[in-house]
Amino acid sequence: MKKSTIVLIVLIFVMIGIIIYLVTKKEDEDKKYNFDMYFFNAGKADAILLSYKNKYIMIDTAEESFSNEILNYFKKNNITKLDYLIITHFDKDHVGGTAAIIDSIKIDNILESNYPKDSEYYKNYLEALNNKGLIASTITTDYEFNYDDLKFKVNGPNKIYDNNESNNSSLIVSIDYKDNSFLFMGDAENDRLEDFISTNKKEYEFIKMPHHGKYQKNVKKLIENVKPNIAVITSSDEEPEEEKTIKLLEKNNIDYYLTREGEITIHSDGESIYVE
Repeated sequence: MKKSTIVLIVLIFVMIGIIIYLVTKKEDEDKKYNFDMYFFNAGKADAILLSYKNKYIMIDTAEESFSNEILNYFKKNNITKLDYLIITHFDKDHVGGTAAIIDSIKIDNILESNYPKDSEYYKNYLEALNNKGLIASTITTDYEFNYDDLKFKVNGPNKIYDNNESNNSSLIVSIDYKDNSFLFMGDAENDRLEDFISTNKKEYEFIKMPHHGKYQKNVKKLIENVKPNIAVITSSDEEPEEEKTIKLLEKNNIDYYLTREGEITIHSDGESIYVE
């Protein structure tokens, strides 16, 4: 075979390879992740924005000092309305920014925990609701809402706990999107975890770990019950209790991400989950 013919054949294979690469890359770029979850780097606080097509759901609002970060993100991304705002409980690192957000953006529905607190942040929240003529729904059982294939269930405590009343009153949010499933545990502590585990028969691919990664005796049982593949911890610095939780995640081969290392975006098309 002539040398020129060999060169031509090689060039043809190279060109075919380039074409296949470009087509595959274009398909990846065009892949539509309809459901996105954005975890703000808000220190040891929760501020999570969920988006599905033109619907926006927010879980907690971090501390008051972080509210401008959230509002700037809304402005940058042309978000003018929240369809749901879910306040898992009334500790300042979950409700602190809520008053400013209520004052600044339209909100269709607000879901809240059943355990109020005597605090400045809670009073600001109530005042903001009153100023806007809004009424929040207090969740004590299961509250469900859907957008097409995206299905939400918000589980509220049906009692007041004797220990760690505020954290144990956390709303627990579970989401199904086609074949993918997601779980957000608020700041649930041992008693609330035990109640959840006793009734939960479902596995979740993703979990937002309870109480900023704090290790508790029932966290191991939670992981065994839920069997996640991916976990997020909202934290500002490494603490001994968090170290135990991370070792537990590593032992169970669970990929974990920490908000203190930067904002986290998770995408789902209902079949696969992609983490940025």
